[in-house]
Parts: sequence; C-alpha cells; structure tokens
Amino acid sequence: MIEFRLPSLGSDMVEGKLLEWKVKPGDRVKRGDVVAVVDTTKAAIEIEIWEVGTVHELVVQPGAKVPVGTVLALLLAPGESAAAAVRPAQARQRVSPAARKRAAELEIDLAGVPGTGPEGAVTVEDVEKAGKPPAAIDKPLEMRRAIAAAMSRAKREIPHYYLSETIPLARASQWLASENAKRPLAGRLLMAVLQLKAVGIALKKFPDLNGFWRDGAYRPSGAIHIGVAISLREGGLIAPAVHDVPAKTLDELMKSLADLVKRARAGSLRSSEITDPTITVTNLGEGGAEATFAIIYPPQVAIVGFGRVAPRPWAEGDAVRVLPTVVASLSADHRASDGRRGALFLAEVARLLQEPQAL
Repeated sequence: MIEFRLPSLGSDMVEGKLLEWKVKPGDRVKRGDVVAVVDTTKAAIEIEIWEVGTVHELVVQPGAKVPVGTVLALLLAPGESAAAAVRPAQARQRVSPAARKRAAELEIDLAGVPGTGPEGAVTVEDVEKAGKPPAAIDKPLEMRRAIAAAMSRAKREIPHYYLSETIPLARASQWLASENAKRPLAGRLLMAVLQLKAVGIALKKFPDLNGFWRDGAYRPSGAIHIGVAISLREGGLIAPAVHDVPAKTLDELMKSLADLVKRARAGSLRSSEITDPTITVTNLGEGGAEATFAIIYPPQVAIVGFGRVAPRPWAEGDAVRVLPTVVASLSADHRASDGRRGALFLAEVARLLQEPQAL
C-alpha cells in the first residue's frame, strides 16, 4: 500500500486545504500526474504524484484543512490487489463513540474531519469545529504572516553574506533592441530573460550556490531550476521554478517565464514548480530600486537580485560614458560557500551579459 501525503510546498507551509480531487478510486496514476488541488496561504496548487499505482481510497475529502504530511490517499502498488491490501494503521481513522454520534446529528462526513485527539483520534470538539461555518479568511494577512515566519527563520538560522556587482548593459541592450526589431510584439524578449539565462549558465561553474542545506550539510543539485520571484496582485510573493534554465533557448525561457507569471497570478501552479527551485532570482524591473539584497529562501543557499536598469557614468579606458547598467546582488549561505566564490560567480554573470548573442 502506498501512502500519498500532503507535501510541503515551501518552508512557510504548515497546512493546506484540499480543494479538489483530480482522481477517483480505481484510477491508475503515474509519476507527474496531477491528482489534487490544494490551497496554501499563497495560491491554489496542483499537486503531482511521484508514484506509480492505482488509487485505492481517498482518505481526506475536499474542504478539509490538514497539516503537511497527512495521508491524503492510499494507492495500490503495481501488482498489489485490493483484497490483499491492508490500510496502514496510521491511516485508519480513529473516532470516539461520542464524536461519531455527534457527527451523525450534524450530518458530517467523518472522512473529512482531521483528528486532534490521542493518536489522531477524532473528538467531539473536532466534529463541532468541522460543523461550524468557516470563518472569513484574510488571505493577504495570512500570506504576510507566512512570509514573515519563513523569512524570520531564514535570517535567524542562515549566516548570510552579501555581495554586489554593477554590470554595464550597453551591449546587451543594443543586441536586445536589434533582436526585438525583427520579432512580432508577442515574441519579443525581456532583459530579465538574458539575466536569467546568464545566472543559469554561471551556476554550472559554481555548484556550491545551487543546491540545499539539509540535515546539517550542503547538498548540491544536479539540475538548475531557478525560482523566479513573482509579485501577486493581492500582495505578497511566490517564487515558482523555471526548469532546466541553461538548456533552454532565450525564446523558450521567455515563453516559460510569461506562462509562469500568468499561472502564478491566476493561482494555477503545479507542486513541482513550488518545490523544485535550486536557487531564486528576484528582479525589481523598471519600477524598482537600484539594488536589492534579498533573504535566502531555505533550504536554498543563495538568491540573486537585479535592480532596475539605470544610466550611470562608466569608465572605459580614458573615457567616461553614460551607459545603461544594473546592480546584480548575491545573498549566499556562508555554510555552503564563501565571499570569494560569490564574487567570482557575479563576475561570471557580468561576463556572460557582455556576450548576449552567445546566451
């Protein structure tokens, strides 16, 4: 028997509300299939499954709010028969006789009631709580609290160091203008895409910035999935991943980025996009400040920031010109890397942005 549990979709998530099942008992599922939709403090997320099997039982019903790690469904492994399957003890629902009686009086389906009693038993209080109309949720306030909790923990536990590099963008700007002049409006590239690609390529040389700090040790990632900080219309941020950034062309990255922003703001992201980022990039854009020194999102060990592109005096040989520039910053975890490595990484990002045609 396979237990499908509510995954953690970030260090700031402690519980989620099941909104919808995309499967039913008897359905066969494979790795990557979307099986449920769960509401978090930030968005409604499509939850993927990473097992192969057949849905045997849906343990939690839509509308229930449960902690991370709760068994949501049970699956039969390939070749396992329903007759031979035994529901694991920890997935069996325990209900006190008084709670069962009260549930019948209130006409409440106990399958959707999380238990808070001994060994997860459903109590009368749990049933009565489930029977009350849901209180109005202040979503923006709930999100700010979740963000505050995660960032407070990150500042408390991660020994940050901060670096910045001012990068001239004359060549990148000229190349971008030339390229976009050949393209239809819908196919034009943004400077943010060049910056994203430069970071992705640079990380191949600096794997100590691309991975996770877990269980007291740094664990580099074999893939480069860059989380992109996206501001939500109702307030707050979310940073879903653009997968395999170095392998994508600029056109592919532009499409991926546009699609990600659209779905993030519509609340239709997938769980892998939330859990997969190996590093995060935040870009303040044209309306932002000159520079940003962001807080690392654990268990990642680095975050790269780009301020707004702005004209600044720039010395080239004996001449001083006014060029478009951007301040790139790095906030990194001193447990995984040191300042010299971080400085070399930013220098590599700067070098790559001087050769936009090669990105």
